[in-house]
Amino acid sequence: MNYYFTNDPNKTPNRKKIDFRFSGILRSFISDDGVFSKSTLDYGSRVLLQTLIKEDIKGRVADMGCGLGYIGILLKEYKPEIELTMIDVNETAVTLAKENSSLYHQNNEVICSDGFENVATSFDVIVSNPPIRAGKKVIYKIFTDGYDHLNENGIMYLVIRKKQGAESAIKYLQSINFTVEVINKESGYWIIKASK
Repeated sequence: MNYYFTNDPNKTPNRKKIDFRFSGILRSFISDDGVFSKSTLDYGSRVLLQTLIKEDIKGRVADMGCGLGYIGILLKEYKPEIELTMIDVNETAVTLAKENSSLYHQNNEVICSDGFENVATSFDVIVSNPPIRAGKKVIYKIFTDGYDHLNENGIMYLVIRKKQGAESAIKYLQSINFTVEVINKESGYWIIKASK
């Protein structure tokens, strides 16, 4: 069985337009099978976004594990001055993130990469709803490589459910020299702010 955090070159396209409301505004995205949260904006990403739009985010921003582009694209709608790079291992997600960027008249860089493997740039901010089901080895590598791809005083924002390892993720982030605080909690979802 293939998962959204892997790449399946043999997948048959099944494109569709999906609509949902975010902050009272109707949003439309193009979706497909084989990507995370293919039917609507998932709850964790929604809580992360609602928190991010209140934060002082500027400069170069990476949306790690961008999926079809919900977090990065909607964040840029609220903070149009950011320079956005979206990264995903899944080729379908990368194609959709490009199409959805165009739909929102955004000229974002979109990279197909296993974590930061194909990413040469460094960032002021990294945002992520990490693929928890991929396991700690994958997630923690994203955290470690993310630290290395952050500029001085850079920040990583994450959403992780308490019951899916938020506390152990915080311990790991601290062990690799991040200063960590939980800046929001909603229905078991923790928004973690890790500062370099």
